[in-house]
Amino acid sequence: MDDQSQHPSPALKRRGLLRGAALIGTAAAAGTALGGTVAAGAALAGPAGFPNYRYIRDAFARPLAYNPTGEMIFPCVRGVYDKISGARGRYYLYYAPHDAPGGICLAYADRLEGPYTEHPGNPIIDRVLPTTTVSHVSSPHVVWNAPTKEFFLYFHGENFTTRVARSRDGITFTNETPILSTRLVPNTTETSYARVFEHQVAGRNNRYVMLFMGAHTVGPGTRKIFWGWSPNGWDQWQFAPHPLISPAGDGLTDISGPHLLKRNNTTYVTYHGNDGRIRLTEVGNNFDREVHLGVFHAPIASDNGRVASPAFGTDGGVSYMIYEAGPRLNARICIARAS
Repeated sequence: MDDQSQHPSPALKRRGLLRGAALIGTAAAAGTALGGTVAAGAALAGPAGFPNYRYIRDAFARPLAYNPTGEMIFPCVRGVYDKISGARGRYYLYYAPHDAPGGICLAYADRLEGPYTEHPGNPIIDRVLPTTTVSHVSSPHVVWNAPTKEFFLYFHGENFTTRVARSRDGITFTNETPILSTRLVPNTTETSYARVFEHQVAGRNNRYVMLFMGAHTVGPGTRKIFWGWSPNGWDQWQFAPHPLISPAGDGLTDISGPHLLKRNNTTYVTYHGNDGRIRLTEVGNNFDREVHLGVFHAPIASDNGRVASPAFGTDGGVSYMIYEAGPRLNARICIARAS
């Protein structure tokens, strides 16, 4: 579901270009109002040749039948039409409220751009797990695991534990298993908001990588992007002890909601910052760079000052971005189309 188009690009080294990258980021943000807003209907040009994205609709109309806290976060859309029979729609949208009790939710549509219909059985995973009861579960991310022909669903609950569950139909998930916690990443107090992607890193003997937010007690800034790797996406996870991306390179204190993108024969990560904007950093195919490239997408008036947790997909040759809009803990899910 990621944008995989390729264009040639010169190699850049990881740490040595942070000063120059900061200048690139400043240039990319030129013309943006101080509040992080641009004219209604417009989107800031993405660096590294990525397309602009323009808002087209909210994913679905409120009120939803299951909406215990009045907020929805961390959208993840998967095309299921070529993976299972009898699906409720061609595309499954996973999302969740964050605050207690949370709950992993599902909606579906026949077009990636929606509108989406809420699954009547939400939440499909609640805070009462097979092995424990937690205050909330949230931040769903689903991948199709081709070797096992299953959907793997990653989510957090509590904020210091990330878990995975599996499903044949994308709706009924079982075998919930903790795979990441703060005890596995030094000097962290939170390890959550994980997304997993198929991506091989040289020397790691892996098929999958995980990007996640860690609340870090060392150095400038607090919430940073960390990463891990696994040969199968289910177990044997290993985690790097140091951040992959730090907020200081963007002049921020907190970053979260990472998503991996490939372009220009290299690898990037998008994520949102505490200023309400989505940014882009090149990490390289082997996760050995940290080149901050500036603002990827800024909020428009209807986004109420904040865009976050982007996910990406392509339908009929058209690229889309699905994202959170609005203040934290009062967000809705929106869809933007590449232009």
